[in-house]
Amino acid sequence: MPDGIMLCALDELSNGALGFDPFNDGRDTVFAVFRNGEVYAYSDVCPHYGDTSLPWKKNAYLDSRGEHIVCAAHGALFTIDEGYCVSGPCRGESLTPVPVTVKNNTVWLITSPTGENKK
Repeated sequence: MPDGIMLCALDELSNGALGFDPFNDGRDTVFAVFRNGEVYAYSDVCPHYGDTSLPWKKNAYLDSRGEHIVCAAHGALFTIDEGYCVSGPCRGESLTPVPVTVKNNTVWLITSPTGENKK
């Protein structure tokens, strides 16, 4: 798939959320969650601070009940399906969605049609 970057096999998302470093930045910049038959992906940046990564440790993107995405820096809670903040200091703001697709049970980050990565 020349216009995308492979993130993972779909079944790897069955236990929650995973972070990825698709652009080789040396840290996870994108994360994905599989919920109700859909894959949702977002930039790993809290809208409250603008440059703060969400998890307190690798792949710890969900709250203890697995119902919301959580920012460890201040406890903000975001819906999984829309990335909308429902609790915390950035209430009403949203995570930045990242376009992904599933092909042959593999999750792909969609990049530009020319194959150049967008950041």
